Formats: sequence, structure tokens, C-alpha cells
Amino acid sequence: MNGIKLSFWIIAAVLSNPILSQQKTEMHTKKANALIHETSPYLLQHAYNPVEWHAWNDETLAKAKRENKLLLISIGYSSCHWCHVMEHESFENEEVATVMNENFINVKVDREERPDVDQVYMTAVQLITGRGGWPLNCIAMPDGRPIWGGTYFRKDDWVNNLTSVVEVFEQDPQKVEEYAVNLLKGINQSQALVPSKNEDEFSRELADAMFVNMSRRFDKKEGGPDKAPKFPLPSNYTFLLDYAVLTKNEKALKQVELTLDKMARGGIYDQIGGGFARYSTDELWKVPHFEKMLYDNAQLISLYSKAFQVFGKAEYKMVVCETIAFLEREMCGKKGQFYSALDADSEGIEGKFYVWNKEELKDLLGSDYSVFEKYYNVNELGEWEHNYILLREGSDSAFAEKESIAQDELEHKIVSWKKTLLKARSKRIRPGLDDKALTSWNAMMIKAYAEAYVAIQEDEYLKRSIATAEFIDENLVKENGELLHSYKDNVAKIDGFLEDYALVAEAYIALYQVSGNEKWLNDAKALVEISIQNFKDPKSAMFFFVSAKSESLVAPSIEKDDNVIPSSNGVMASNLYMLSFFTDKTAYAEQAEEMLQHMQNDLTRYPEGYTQWGQLLLNLTYPSYEVAVAGKGSTEKLMAFRRNQYYPNVLWAFADKENGVDLLQDRWMEGSTYIYVCQNQSCQMPVEEVEKAIDLIKYE
Repeated sequence: MNGIKLSFWIIAAVLSNPILSQQKTEMHTKKANALIHETSPYLLQHAYNPVEWHAWNDETLAKAKRENKLLLISIGYSSCHWCHVMEHESFENEEVATVMNENFINVKVDREERPDVDQVYMTAVQLITGRGGWPLNCIAMPDGRPIWGGTYFRKDDWVNNLTSVVEVFEQDPQKVEEYAVNLLKGINQSQALVPSKNEDEFSRELADAMFVNMSRRFDKKEGGPDKAPKFPLPSNYTFLLDYAVLTKNEKALKQVELTLDKMARGGIYDQIGGGFARYSTDELWKVPHFEKMLYDNAQLISLYSKAFQVFGKAEYKMVVCETIAFLEREMCGKKGQFYSALDADSEGIEGKFYVWNKEELKDLLGSDYSVFEKYYNVNELGEWEHNYILLREGSDSAFAEKESIAQDELEHKIVSWKKTLLKARSKRIRPGLDDKALTSWNAMMIKAYAEAYVAIQEDEYLKRSIATAEFIDENLVKENGELLHSYKDNVAKIDGFLEDYALVAEAYIALYQVSGNEKWLNDAKALVEISIQNFKDPKSAMFFFVSAKSESLVAPSIEKDDNVIPSSNGVMASNLYMLSFFTDKTAYAEQAEEMLQHMQNDLTRYPEGYTQWGQLLLNLTYPSYEVAVAGKGSTEKLMAFRRNQYYPNVLWAFADKENGVDLLQDRWMEGSTYIYVCQNQSCQMPVEEVEKAIDLIKYE
């Protein structure tokens, strides 16, 4: 390789901003590769590439070993803009395909279908290059051990690097073998548990230290972190919100409010149709990366629902309702399932579906345009690439006062504007839809609906939460109770990962607490028991990401860190903690505390990556309650209890008649409906009045 060491085989992805067409040659004129048999929209996008792609499976891996060929593993997802760019530049190119086909077994992976594969090779690329992202391209030995990788490559750089790797593999295989051994060792070390030497009781000071370290990186003007790009990361702000309510910390409360205000008013939020883009490319939340992901929007529904209870802002309620309406309108299937993502691009241009030009707006809005222009900043602030991203600078009340418009008149105008522009936008060529339904992401929607139901008390949200849970129950659960990960076109496949078990169990616990149907609580417990049996690390209290019954990867992982989706181990630890109260099984709580003990060194080192764990820490160090309502009309009393007030660290159980839930045992009195407020299953005297019960919840 011209004397260059293997460890430096990387060219940084320093990019221009090309605008590429996604229009494909008519498919019937092309020969399909093996991906034509897949259901993933991302894999099917590549089914007519001249590259001889294979899916990740046992047959593909066996083929690489049999032919002693390097694996070229290319990972992305359907709504990834730069994945489309690299496909058009390289994977649709016959000359590039020839190099790839002659020298490699080429494997296309949908990271959303195979997060386990993505974790291994993302870790490898981060170790090699110091960065990660998608498209993720990694070359591995025939047995799957990685040796080289990067993200996006221009065509010529891509071919030159592939040629160099093959040359070294053929001329100095021992050198490549040594590198593979060392890199795999690095991957395993990066994912290893470092036992905490601190065996003291968990303390509030640890939560305080998490907050102090997070606050050093607050953007106190625009909200969020003090850098770009800005990701919403709902787990961070859920932790901060809970911390603020429990500690009465005004600094934390103000940062949450500032961040939620700025996101709701920025370009990252679709001001016309509702819903959030994946992230903002700038510090102002102005220019989004326009793809919309289910996992972001589900978590943000939950976050804004809680924030509405804390702050009482009608704007937050609007965000919840509009985001739900967007998901139901554009990302929902007939069986109650929710699809994965909407593309950033339409007609080959990023954001084209969402931006506007002045002439179009003037034609649509007529005499109202002058007010609209000021409200949505169709000016220098909102300008982007010769068009405009709609965004707001302040509250509606502040705008109405400044422009001398009555508040109700402005509200009427806003509703009319949105209706007009949404209708006009619906006639445009739409971004691509990834219509697979992922179990873990649908679980987040179950929880989102449940929490929106509590905050807004709209009965339809509870019905939709149940409908999505029933979709999972009927389509993604095997006869033995184990989960499958992905569903599309009536086909459910891929053994469930820990994130599926953790997030579905969490969703079912949330659904039980608003429906009172003990089926969901029992199902949550069953999923946790399967997880203990199939995923638990025998050397620690933690869980592997992949079941012991599934195919093994070269580097099994224990997912500890939060990303855009909270840590699966962190979620499972919280599930164990909650179920210990609902089921009176102390072993669950003991395991949850042992899991958190493993994480103590990380909580303050980089708290933004561990706020799911931080929420469990708050449960263990601040007052936590169990509220049980037993008797006729229990639903009404429970909802009255939870109306207009947010309660962190509280578990809820209710029923009109006796059932098998441990938390409700011995709570029944003929002809009366009592509310029991308990701590660690030790209850205060029951009361019948909601107001008296509320007074018993004290965060001190």
C-alpha cells in the first residue's frame, strides 16, 4: 500500500454539498442482485445496483469463508442522505462495481434492522478513524473481524482504498491478521465493563454532579448543547426535568424550558405539519437534517407531554397533538403499527418537500401574507439555499402584542395558514417512506401515547396506545413468548434484541399504569424473565444486546451508553426496579441496583451519555411512591390525581375490582374507593379525596 501503514487507511469525509438526483433507471432493464428477496426498504433500494450485494446472514458469511474473500460491509438506512449520495456515485457505477465484485463478498446492512451488526462495525470504524456515521463502510476478514473502515467516500477515493486493502491482504496476509486480532481486542476492551470500586450507597450528590457537569455544556441562549449539530436527545431533558422537579432547581428547569421552546419554534420542528427532524445542523435549531425518525418523535411526544404538565404551556400541548397527528397521517399502518422513517430528500434534493419560496406563499395566502411573513420569518433569518425554512422567534402572545393583533384572531390565522399550506404541500412529490415497523420503536409510541393521554386526557390516545400494543402482541411475539424485531408486508423476522425486550416491557408497564389492564403488566414481567434467561451476562448483572440463542457476532456487546435511543441496559434496569414494586419481587430491585453500580464511574464522567441511568439514580435517592386506587371509579380518581401535575418517581396501580396485581392486594373495602400512597410498599392511611392524596406526595 505504497508504504502506508494499515492503521492510517482512511480518508476523512470532507464533503462539499452536491445536489444529486435519486431518479433510478427503469428497474426492468436491470438485473437484480440478492437483495431483491429482502423486505427492508433500504436493502431494496440497492437491489438493482450492479454491485453483487448480499444480505447479512449465515449463507453470506459461509460464502466469504469458503471463497476466502474479504467481506465489504456497507451499513446505512433508507432516510440517510449521504447513503443515497454514495450509492449514486459509487454503487450504481459499473466500474466501481467490478472492483467490488471481483475482490469482495459485498454485504448491505440496514442498521435499523440489524443494530447488532451496526454496533460492532461502528465501534471498529470509530477506533480506526476517531469518528463514525452513516454510510458506514467496513472491510472485514472472511470470518467477520474488521480490518479497515470509514464513512462516506468519493468514488475515486473509494476505489483507491479498496484496491490498496486487497493488495495488502494478498501480499502480506500475516500483517492483516495481526491487525485484525489487535482491532478486535480494542473493540472488546472498549465495550468491557469496568467494575465500580465505589460500594457506598447511591447519593444525591452523584445526581448533583451529573447536573453540574451537564450544565457546563448548556447553550444558555439557544438551548440544547453549546455546539452544532444539535440533536434533541429527549433522555437528557427527561432527566433534567425530573431532577428539576425533585430538587426545585431553577437552573435545570429554565434550561429544559429554553430548549423545548427553541426546538418547538425552530426549523427542526415542522411548523406546518408537525413532527421533528432528526437534528439541526446549526446552533439555532434552524436548518434541520430533514429526515424524520419514529424514535425521535415518539420520545419527544413523551417529553413534551411531561413538560406540559410541569409548565402548563399551551404551546407544548400543541407540539404533542401536532406530532401525534403527523405520525398518524404519514407514518401509520392499517394494523396500528408505525413506520420507521421519512427520507430527507424528495426529487433528489434534501428538504425540497418542506421549504417554501415567497411567490408560492404570496399566491397561497393572499392578503394574509404580510402577517404570515413576520410570524414565520420569511426573511433573512429564515432564508436557506434560495428558499425559506419556516420558524418562529417567540411566543404567540408576544407576537400578537407586538403586531397589535388580538390573541384569538392570531390563533385563528395560524390554524388557517397551516391548513392551507399543508394542503398545498400534500401535492408535492413526497419524501420516501421506510415502511418497516420495528418492535422497539413502536414500543416508544405505546409509551408516548400513554404519557400524552395522562397529560392531555384525550381518550383516543389511550385507544391508540392499546392498538399499537396489540399490533406487537399479535404480529411480533412468537409462540414461546420471544420477540421478533422487524415487520413488513405481513412478514415478521429477525430475533428480537435487548432493546426490543427492554422498550416493549417499559411500554407495557406504562400502558398498565393508564389502562389498569393487568395483562400488560404480566406481559412486561414475562419479557423481563425471557431477557434474564436469554440475554443476561453470567459474569455480571448486565445484559448482552444479542440473545444467547441467536447467531453470534465477532464481538458481543453490552450496550451501556445512551444514544438517540436510551441504553437498553439502562431501560431494563428501570424495568426491573419498577416491577419489583408491582410484583413484590425484591430480586428485581437488587439486580437493578447492581446494574447501576457498574455505571457509577460513567455517570459524572460524561452524564449526557448516561441520563437513562440517571433517572434510575433519582428513583433510588429521592422520595419514590406507589399510588394504588382500589374500588369503583378508580380510573376517574387516578386521572384526577395526575391531571395538571407531573409526578416523577411515582408508580400507579388502579382497578375497579379485585385482581392479581400485588400492589393492589388487601386494598379493597366494600362500597368505598380508597387511594393508598405508599413508599417501599409501606402505606400511609388511605384517603378517599384526591386532594388529600396529592398532599401526601412530598419531594424533600
